[in-house]
Amino acid sequence: MDIAMKRRRVALCVLFLLPGLGISSWVTRTPAIRDALGASTAEMGMVLFGLSAGSMLGILGSGVLVARFGARPVIVFGTLAVILSMPTIGMGAALSTALLVAFGLFLFGLGMGGGEVAMNVEGADIEKTLSLPLLPRLHGFFSLGTVIGALAGMTFTATGFSVAWHLVIVGVLALVAAVATLGSLPPGTGRTYGRASTEAPGGRTRALWKDTRLVLIGVIVLAMALAEGTANDWLPLIMVDGHGFDQAMGSMVYAVFAASMTVGRFAGGYFLARFGRSRVLAASAAAGVAGMGLVAGADSQVLAAAAVVLWGLGASLGFPVALSAAGDSGPDSAARVALVATVGYIAFLVGPPVLGFVGEEHGLRAALLLPLLFVAFAGFLSPAARPRTAVATTGERDRVGTDPE
Repeated sequence: MDIAMKRRRVALCVLFLLPGLGISSWVTRTPAIRDALGASTAEMGMVLFGLSAGSMLGILGSGVLVARFGARPVIVFGTLAVILSMPTIGMGAALSTALLVAFGLFLFGLGMGGGEVAMNVEGADIEKTLSLPLLPRLHGFFSLGTVIGALAGMTFTATGFSVAWHLVIVGVLALVAAVATLGSLPPGTGRTYGRASTEAPGGRTRALWKDTRLVLIGVIVLAMALAEGTANDWLPLIMVDGHGFDQAMGSMVYAVFAASMTVGRFAGGYFLARFGRSRVLAASAAAGVAGMGLVAGADSQVLAAAAVVLWGLGASLGFPVALSAAGDSGPDSAARVALVATVGYIAFLVGPPVLGFVGEEHGLRAALLLPLLFVAFAGFLSPAARPRTAVATTGERDRVGTDPE
């Protein structure tokens, strides 16, 4: 591996960490932001709508933009939007201006939604070039960023540190990291429009939907994103309302989930090399189903809290491993990764609110049956992640995601 490729890998690791750091930084200060705004629950819902609107716009536009301009400019724009969102949210809280906070959340959603799709395209291209599993490690850095941000946020909250200065500091540190790394990304990754074909990206995307195998991989991505998104949005409340934990312990259980995700993603490379994508996905789905099932059904606090480890480990590899499978599923790898990544990030946005409506009627523990069923179905579909060739040679077995059967 040459120096340029090493710098490219390091740059992507840092760039994946930054949005994880950002999201956990402002999430941990949400109660303080709400108090600063003097907002009711309904008003906070309107403020948070800025995040959803920005995320949806970024997600839906990213694939087309990558196909036209390449991944790097989309990553640059997304990263800068995430960085700018931090002081914007902080200043909105300091000035008690709900509209400014909502705009900051819009910037964060726009940057993360668009940038992460492009970063997955870049990571899948490196995987294909090096024949080494990289996407699980990259997503591991995102999870590591959430852990670091959560710990810092809890510390700043406990000491009464200013929300505005907290988020300004995060923004400055992220800017320094971005300036040091963005130049290491090569131009043109994922750019297809105007090269091999004159077909517009939208037409190419419509054609990809006709690939049955890619659609099945998309369903796996959707299910695993739903499992992860459910925990990110609802796990503390499930533990508080459903299992009787206090708020501090509910947050601690979520930290355990985030740590389990981080461990699973960093350790995933060994298991992928040893067992292949389809078996890893099947095992991940089984662990996720077991974890969510115990959280939903167990009446013991200790058992429910311990089951979160299974949930986190099960959800950790599904999303990045399925993206790798999409990249290897046929020609036009970048468009394939962008398509299924878009499906996954939409599931992150749409799935958890749907669970909120179900939980309102039947309780949050019962609502877990919905993502559980999706994940179980994803396990059933895991053979779709196998290589196209039925029999792998010894050399092929060392390639990314090749099943060792």
